[in-house]
Amino acid sequence: MSIPEFLSPNGWLQSDGGPRYLQLRQRLSEGVDQGILKAGSSLPPERELAAITNLSRVTVRKAIQALAEDGVIVQKQGSGSFVASDTPKFEQSLSRLTSFSEDMSRRGMASTSIWLERGVFMPSPDEVLALALTADASVSRIARLRTADNKPMAIERASLSTEMLPNPLIVETSLYEVLEKAGLRPIRALQKISAINLAEDNANLLEVSPGEAGLRIERTSYLADGRVVEFTQSIYRGDTYNFVAELRLAKE
Repeated sequence: MSIPEFLSPNGWLQSDGGPRYLQLRQRLSEGVDQGILKAGSSLPPERELAAITNLSRVTVRKAIQALAEDGVIVQKQGSGSFVASDTPKFEQSLSRLTSFSEDMSRRGMASTSIWLERGVFMPSPDEVLALALTADASVSRIARLRTADNKPMAIERASLSTEMLPNPLIVETSLYEVLEKAGLRPIRALQKISAINLAEDNANLLEVSPGEAGLRIERTSYLADGRVVEFTQSIYRGDTYNFVAELRLAKE
């Protein structure tokens, strides 16, 4: 059934059914539940909804605002109204140093990787600085799209010195698992988190619209002796993660 057919007032609008905006709110909510209005899709503009339902734009606006308050609809300035995504939201602790695979396994979800890049390269200036490399050193890079239960969650681009990871092709699932077997698993890390709007190439990989909110995380990880293990730059969907940190009152 098409959206205009589903919202035709003959099938649901009643003169004694209460306020019209509440009836429209209920009908739109039913459309979401039935999959006629799909998660992540945009709603027709207010003017079009008013024409389909024979209701005023004020009534349509009130119904959409009510659904936005319920979390069913997401309103974006300059872009319109969208059905809220059904992608799960995760809380990720900033006080624990774990891999993506370990995080998903702990939640009972299957994590997979789509490889974007894997090999040994000449380092970029950022990699030379972050990994404390010499000018003639090489760097192992692994870049992949990380998914959980087949939903894209993050793009991870990890760089390591060839001393830490001579052959990046041996990384099949968890990088930290490979490092642990070699006795090189990091024990601490510094992270920098920035809010971004997703560029088109990253948005396409994460299956969201270009310009959507995202998070960029840069992490530098260290061994107990202070040597740098990895430098990772990750892009996360803004609708999938809440990062949580525990703070304690400093003693004076």
